[in-house]
Amino acid sequence: MKKVMLVCISLGLLLSGCGQNLQKEDKVVQENTKSKDNAIIPKYSISEDYYKSIIPFKPGKARGLVVQGLNSRLDMAEYEMGLMRVAKNSFSPKDYLFQEGQYLDRDTVQKMLARKRTAEEQAEVEQKAGDKEVPDMGLNPPFDKTAPGTLEEKNAKSPIYISNILEHNYLRKKEDNKVELGGIVIGLAMNSVHYFTQEKGYSRQYEITKEEILTQGKAMAQKILAELRKQKDLKNVPIIFAIYRQEAKSSLVPGHFLTYATSDKGSTSIGDWHSVDEEYYLFPSKKVTENYREDATKVLNFKSDISEYFENDYVGVIGRGFYKDGQLRELKLDIPIKFNGEAEIIGFTQYVTGLIMEHFPSYIKVEAYINSINKQEAVIIRDVDQEKPFVHIFE
Repeated sequence: MKKVMLVCISLGLLLSGCGQNLQKEDKVVQENTKSKDNAIIPKYSISEDYYKSIIPFKPGKARGLVVQGLNSRLDMAEYEMGLMRVAKNSFSPKDYLFQEGQYLDRDTVQKMLARKRTAEEQAEVEQKAGDKEVPDMGLNPPFDKTAPGTLEEKNAKSPIYISNILEHNYLRKKEDNKVELGGIVIGLAMNSVHYFTQEKGYSRQYEITKEEILTQGKAMAQKILAELRKQKDLKNVPIIFAIYRQEAKSSLVPGHFLTYATSDKGSTSIGDWHSVDEEYYLFPSKKVTENYREDATKVLNFKSDISEYFENDYVGVIGRGFYKDGQLRELKLDIPIKFNGEAEIIGFTQYVTGLIMEHFPSYIKVEAYINSINKQEAVIIRDVDQEKPFVHIFE
């Protein structure tokens, strides 16, 4: 495999390794995080933007439910990484360590994601339990099969709103070289589309509005808070809740977070909700042209210039842009093409790298993935304000 660093845009390629800025850290002892064992922080950090995590790794108590609850791998990645962005508003990566959730176990999360029982269903459950009271933790609305109306009407009245609950723990390093739980962040993944099957087996869907998502999500966050505060270790730590709107199954871009709020130490209520101005756009698309015409034109011109390289072959470019506070921050480009040799790949990769430097301002992080029919051929990464992009060509 070859790692290629472009020193300048020319006919020559300089082979070099890609280094990382690494930072050292110390050994610490973990306490008050459901473990009395010694814990170690990795000695090196890839970037100050990422949280370090302690060793040994402790898997989350509800590990694996994100995969089951979300529609696509795009949503899975953005849900987790976006939740970390929310966490940074309160827990700096310089002062806090990351750990997967240790307080909401798998059984509890599954019970919360279920529908609330109807009165008849609750009575039946309690009867089977020997007339003992059985708590109903379901956050989604009940579905009454005996209610009047068609199946489509019933689903419109009682859609599945919440699809996943994700917990992240943040540990604070103390002066005595120990760590303690500093705070918790809880993500609520809300559906933008409720899918169901009609009486005759036809697939149907009900679109859930942003207003419904916010209303339902905020109410659910308060119920989850009440459950968390019952735990002794969580009575006096801040707990942040963030509401994520996941996209439809057919979407080519992931969803995004809408809002977040904090329950302060010892509080049983949630404070003011703060809007999150983040969203992903597909390039090309009518939506991005309407909202961000200048950026849409940049990508269109980039695609046009790429097409000039192969006069007789069509070259498609699909992009996913991440916007924060109304500005394009990250752009990922997929460029599929048919190649006939290694020299052709090198020449084309060099040409694309030059176009990236030419067409996109330095405040935008750009990642370009060049693919053939069988495999990924090359990757180009130009970070923010980076003068010499990283290029890697696969053998």
